[in-house]
Amino acid sequence: MQKKLKGIVIAGATGVGKTDLSIKLAKQLNAVIISADASQVYKELNIGTAKIAHDEMQGIPHYMIDLVNPDEDYSVGDFERAVNVILNENCQNTEKNVIIAGGTGLYIKSITDGFAQLPSKDEKIRDDLESRNIEELQEMLKSLDKKSYDEIDLSNKLRLVRAIEVCLLTGGKFSALRVQNVKNNNYEFFKIFLTRDREELYERINKRVEIMISKGLVEEAYKIYTKYNKSCFKISSIGYKELFSYFDGKITLEEAIEEIKKESRRYAKRQITWFKKEKNYITYNLSELTEVEVMKNIFEKWKKF
Repeated sequence: MQKKLKGIVIAGATGVGKTDLSIKLAKQLNAVIISADASQVYKELNIGTAKIAHDEMQGIPHYMIDLVNPDEDYSVGDFERAVNVILNENCQNTEKNVIIAGGTGLYIKSITDGFAQLPSKDEKIRDDLESRNIEELQEMLKSLDKKSYDEIDLSNKLRLVRAIEVCLLTGGKFSALRVQNVKNNNYEFFKIFLTRDREELYERINKRVEIMISKGLVEEAYKIYTKYNKSCFKISSIGYKELFSYFDGKITLEEAIEEIKKESRRYAKRQITWFKKEKNYITYNLSELTEVEVMKNIFEKWKKF
């Protein structure tokens, strides 16, 4: 009889406390941690993505961090393929448990539920689309796939480009094709969603941004801005795109910092909406429960899973 393979997902909004809890759980469960954060795959984006430092890992192996340069393309398909290699080739042959921790819902879902096998990018189409302004791309997507237009983040140029590209390459609709999932691992996942009361979460997010600024986020962003100037439009991570506007002279530093806080809160709201719609997640409100209570309950449920 084949051994049952099981893993844990720790999901939640930015700033909720996923990293801290995942480290503590990993130590107790002899687990590795697979990051599911779309911004942390990029090298050099450290402070603004709250990327865990080596000494903070406490000896726990971490995967899916610092994979590509900030101006390189990296898709959910790339993530899905890489993580399934880790699961199918590395983790099955060890006694280690697996924790997937992060807030990028589509990345997590590609592993827990499978991923639509969409066509690879086409350089000619991609170059043409990337040369267009965001308003033009929005209109193109609206005419090609109204459902995708209604669902995706219309301020994210990369998302718009990819959705249009898939429509053009397949002759179909991105919204329909992306839900035709194929799962490429044999794991069952115990799925945890961490949350906090809104006021507390937003306060944590605001404070987190201020700490990032004090740690040198402006200086880090400027290095990236000068190094990747012509391709900065590809870097859409919150904390960087706002500072790029400051470096361009479009807004003041104070306005950029407030924009980072605002966009981080908006992103948290979108993450919460996403995970609330997902099935089979157990929710723990860290405003109501202590970390000790949460961990105790997780251990009890994990033993029965």
